[in-house]
Amino acid sequence: MAVELDDIQGLVRHAYARLTEACFYVLRIADAQAARRWLSSAPVTSAALAAKSVREVLQVALTSDGLRALGVPQSLIEEFSSEFIGGMSADANRSRRLGDVGPNAPENWKWGGSTAPHMVVLLYAAPGRLTEWTQTVTGPEWTTAFSVEAVLPTTDMKGLEPFGFADGISQPELDWQLTLPSHDHTQPEYSNLIELGEFLLGYTNEYGRFTERPLLDPADDPHDQLAPAEDAPGKRDLGRNGSYLVLRQLRQDVQGFWRFHDTRANGDPAARKAMAEAMVGRTMAGVSLVEGAPTPSPDPGTKAGREQLNAFTYAGDPEGMRCPFGAHVRRANPRNGDLPDTSGNGGKVGLLSRLLTTLGFDAAALRGDLVASSRFHRMLRRGREYGQSLLPEAAIADKGETVETGLHFICLGANISRQFEFIQGAWITGAKFNGLAAERDPLVGDRQPLSDGSETDRFSLPQAEGAACQIAGLPQFVSVVGGAYFFMPSLRALRFLATLDHSNTSSPVGST
Repeated sequence: MAVELDDIQGLVRHAYARLTEACFYVLRIADAQAARRWLSSAPVTSAALAAKSVREVLQVALTSDGLRALGVPQSLIEEFSSEFIGGMSADANRSRRLGDVGPNAPENWKWGGSTAPHMVVLLYAAPGRLTEWTQTVTGPEWTTAFSVEAVLPTTDMKGLEPFGFADGISQPELDWQLTLPSHDHTQPEYSNLIELGEFLLGYTNEYGRFTERPLLDPADDPHDQLAPAEDAPGKRDLGRNGSYLVLRQLRQDVQGFWRFHDTRANGDPAARKAMAEAMVGRTMAGVSLVEGAPTPSPDPGTKAGREQLNAFTYAGDPEGMRCPFGAHVRRANPRNGDLPDTSGNGGKVGLLSRLLTTLGFDAAALRGDLVASSRFHRMLRRGREYGQSLLPEAAIADKGETVETGLHFICLGANISRQFEFIQGAWITGAKFNGLAAERDPLVGDRQPLSDGSETDRFSLPQAEGAACQIAGLPQFVSVVGGAYFFMPSLRALRFLATLDHSNTSSPVGST
């Protein structure tokens, strides 16, 4: 089946970089009937439409509680993934795995903590058009249908995140042309081209399988609104062309970040910058530390520049001498293949090399075997910054009122557990990533001690001779202040949900 761009919400295909104004509304459904009416007529932007020169964009996603509030039968909701059904903050074990403890604990959040929201509406607009677009979307039906739990404004920081680093550079390339094999296969080397089914339900994923999702009997879709399920003849696919959306509001202590590095560097600007870049794993201009400084430096604001900045792996830096093992970008995407010799053996891929690695005779490959293959754990990031943009010098010297600043982190994927939760729990929060001991992500990780009392407030810099140099006493630079798991349906699925027969909520719709 061909990819139906006119049925996919455009955020999966486009980051809307040209639409520099944005605002996100976290909602609760106050009147289910009015909410269904609003959804049935909402001008949701498709991927096909977003490819054109649109000036305003509307995207919609719902939590499992939102589906219930809308009147969707529980039997249908139970067809979604367990992570989505349970939510981000309802399970103490999930909170622990995600690092949502201590200052990050849900009870400290501004929204989404004790009570999950129902919906998020994402509004994007060209410069100067957001106010008018918001007024258009939030008309009389809106005020009847919803109560606003949180309004998340954004700030155009010109391609930088609040700490001042070029952002949005590294993204997976989706297989929109469906050229990859639709079956399980070994991929020895790292590739940025990923199966479409890793991000959209209803397509094969990197395992050559279809991710579980709600499939209906044709009788439960009497108006023939949903597409047939490609992997289940005779079923209708509610998930097809939909994606799970993770939203987390992350507060960044910009002043604390740069003052910490300034103190460690004794006020030396070059040393301060070098230390911060080591923790991130890229220069502030976006160049990977394993690549050195190309001349001229690529422009991260252009597609060609981003491609050049992403054309690397860590195979040439197996000891972490240039980009430390615990650096943020190395944790978030180790850029490895399925076989450890692609990272631990200096990039040499051959029959003898693979045999030596498989039999355990290649000591250099052992470290590479500590990290899971990255192609099964990729995310599409679509976040936006908020608050005040500050240069490092201004952050260090600023004595005035602190303006809350951070990132509205958004990622998309077809499997919350294997994508967001794995990266966040095993690679970001994990204290033993890549063979490290008792240290979490230096940029966004929490600083809670391990169960045995070991401190995790450190960052290791491997040395050519002797033990690694450790920077200790890292404060927590990023805190979670809100979050939830959403399902971003296809346009057909949105119409189906909005017009579903709610006269009998005990209906077995959705059972398979």
